[in-house]
Amino acid sequence: MIKDFTEMPVWQKAMDIAEKCFKISESLPKKEDYALASQLRRAAESISANIAEGFGRRTSKDKSRFYDISRGSAFETKSHLIYGYRVKYFSENESLEIQNLISEVIYDLNKITSRLNNSHF
Repeated sequence: MIKDFTEMPVWQKAMDIAEKCFKISESLPKKEDYALASQLRRAAESISANIAEGFGRRTSKDKSRFYDISRGSAFETKSHLIYGYRVKYFSENESLEIQNLISEVIYDLNKITSRLNNSHF
């Protein structure tokens, strides 16, 4: 039984995403500090933050809502990574590595919300 959100494998992966996004955004040009860098970091950090908030909620409906928000942030992060790659800010490898982690997190969140939405007790 998981006692704290930090024990959730999906939260741990989400934190890895946030950390990797922070690191690749450090090399962005200064002009991107308040544009792509900020958006990428906020979206990536929002994934784990909403998982944590969902964990702290009491009802399945509330939990599911925050896990869905987290899922949306994961897709937003993926979009920023694709943009960064397309404008040659990120290499294909570093972008794809994070996108693969994002896919895992989305898969995990889908399983969690499906289980929550199907539990009627």
